[in-house]
Amino acid sequence: MKDSTARLTGRRSFLFASAGVMGAAFWADETLEAVPQNTRTDSRPSDLKITDLRVATIARAPFTVPIIKIDTNQGISGFGEVRDGASKNYALMLKSRILGENPCNVDKIFRKIKQFGFHARQGGGVSGIEMALWDLAGKAYGVPAYQMLGGKFRDQVRCYADTDTTPDPKVFAARLKTRMDQGFTFLKMDLSMYLLYKTPGTITQLSGRTPQELNNTQHMFTGNDITPKGIEVLADYVAQVREVVGMEIPIAADHFGHIPVNTCIKLGRALEKYNMAWLEDMIPWQQTELWKKITDSIEAPTLTGEDIYLKEDFIKLAREHAVDIIQPDLATSGGILETKKIGDACQEYGVPMAMHIAGSPISFLACVHCAAATENFLVLENHSFDIPWWSDIVNGIEKPFINKGFVKVPEGPGLGITSLNEEVLKQHLAEPGYFEPTPAWDKDPSNDRLWS
Repeated sequence: MKDSTARLTGRRSFLFASAGVMGAAFWADETLEAVPQNTRTDSRPSDLKITDLRVATIARAPFTVPIIKIDTNQGISGFGEVRDGASKNYALMLKSRILGENPCNVDKIFRKIKQFGFHARQGGGVSGIEMALWDLAGKAYGVPAYQMLGGKFRDQVRCYADTDTTPDPKVFAARLKTRMDQGFTFLKMDLSMYLLYKTPGTITQLSGRTPQELNNTQHMFTGNDITPKGIEVLADYVAQVREVVGMEIPIAADHFGHIPVNTCIKLGRALEKYNMAWLEDMIPWQQTELWKKITDSIEAPTLTGEDIYLKEDFIKLAREHAVDIIQPDLATSGGILETKKIGDACQEYGVPMAMHIAGSPISFLACVHCAAATENFLVLENHSFDIPWWSDIVNGIEKPFINKGFVKVPEGPGLGITSLNEEVLKQHLAEPGYFEPTPAWDKDPSNDRLWS
């Protein structure tokens, strides 16, 4: 023991002497003694277990969003959220399947529960839990989520802010000019056939179908169409916007209405001279061959993907070069890691990735980490820039959230959220209950195996 102590003392003396030569005294005894005091001992990742899952649903963010909180046996909680407009039950039904699991085994748990997700809002439960798992794993190991994905390609993420549309192009152009003054370097507009309803001779449509029926009918089957005059009116709308904002800044377009494929092509050609960044969701994403027909027929870039669950259908679109850009919504596509896989796979086919999001700061931050870690990322959506309390939902993140069109990638553990702002959340609940107990979902006897 004396020999060991002597060797340690001698080594320590050597280190102190070396430090003195370099003009630094950071090897002082007080520093060494402080090391165990600054080491986290409450988190032992190998012993971490999921003990609970609870939900609080907020409204007007600007949409209704179920926020989920996953608790553990070590007092660490992770936050995620179900896709905007989806049922909280998509997450609650998975509670019994994740209780007792180690949240650091993100991919293992994801593979266990991904069979219970599907396209559009039905992917929200799986994706929300996956977000929360990365938040937990990052907190357990003390590293940001992007680091666990392999590191980052960028320190800040480019954003655009959705902007309310209006039939008056001059008013809308002024709104986009305000976005530019706020520092945004990417713009987006809705260019819907609904802008034409008060202009005679611009629309043909089947009679006897309610708006709800038309809304639930895929584009190719509605019978709705835009006349040549209507296409001219929409093209002139974009022209007037470009006159105000200029040609240098990217402008994407969305929400054209449920119109047939050939009309999509005619409209796309009419918009080519306005240098559109992309034309989004002109038809349903499932129609790969029809998407390819549109993409091959126009010069303006095409984009789809916000309602696709898991990577396989994205890869199909990219492999066929059916669209020019893919756009997953991380709260549907399967969460953080699956969305990075989507970007990486599509990059192999030369297809870049934008990202859709219309939720709270929780899913937004999940997107930021994923975007930072994915090389072919282009730009991230934000629906909530004009909502004053939106960023106040979470604590621990540098504010303003979006500064001059960019958001800084958080360096804190997990998603970077230290806590939720209980006061703000309770002011905007969509229904009674703030992370109330959910014992009814603790057990669900079921054989989930998909093979015999």
